[in-house]
Amino acid sequence: MDFKGKNILVTGSNRGIGREIALSFARLGGNIVINGSKSINQELISELEGMGIQTYGVIGDVSNYEEAKRMISDIEENIGKIDVLVNNAGITKDELIIRMKPEEFQDVIKVNLVGTYNMTSIVVKSMLRRRTGAIINISSVVGLVGNIGQSNYAASKAGIIGFTKSIAREVAGRSITVNAIAPGFIETSMTEVLSDKIKEQAKVGIPMNKFGTARDVAEAAIFLAGANYITGQVINVDGGMVMNG
Repeated sequence: MDFKGKNILVTGSNRGIGREIALSFARLGGNIVINGSKSINQELISELEGMGIQTYGVIGDVSNYEEAKRMISDIEENIGKIDVLVNNAGITKDELIIRMKPEEFQDVIKVNLVGTYNMTSIVVKSMLRRRTGAIINISSVVGLVGNIGQSNYAASKAGIIGFTKSIAREVAGRSITVNAIAPGFIETSMTEVLSDKIKEQAKVGIPMNKFGTARDVAEAAIFLAGANYITGQVINVDGGMVMNG
């Protein structure tokens, strides 16, 4: 698959899954825009530039509509129109519902779900005019099955799925695809701190008996970005976890 000449924006791409998605598109020739809410990973910028592709970084909070508009305007002025948008930026603030503070619920919804709306609603306008584009929203298997202590996160990720399917219907007539990826247990810096015992317990519910990697999620993003006749779908990258119930 070749993304030469295409501009790909990956929100929340300083580390983890977002970073790997950015690198994967770059390996296929895509021009990459990375984003962080407070800073840009300069080592990642250097690594991307070393691949010989055009690279740009924007700092901004996707949950703030005005900041989202500013970022998109900045990108279009400096690198051009966005061909592929990957809404990856997200946060967690886990707590049981009896202890969860209102702001802990609202903050997660604001970044994960409202942030996805903000970026999509702005970027899609240009895509509609050009009758081309791909939008990929990073959800989670938690949005499909729920999880103890993550009612805020599950609500945000379930909302992303409903949002994805609705926007896919709205823009399909202009040849724009909108899909979601629902990762399961993925090896990241967040999971590295877990004890071996907890990790082994988690694997019991995964038919493949292993955790996924950021590269597994990135490969799904690459596939969806290049699939012209797939839209409104949710791809579970979970080793069969949801299938297992």
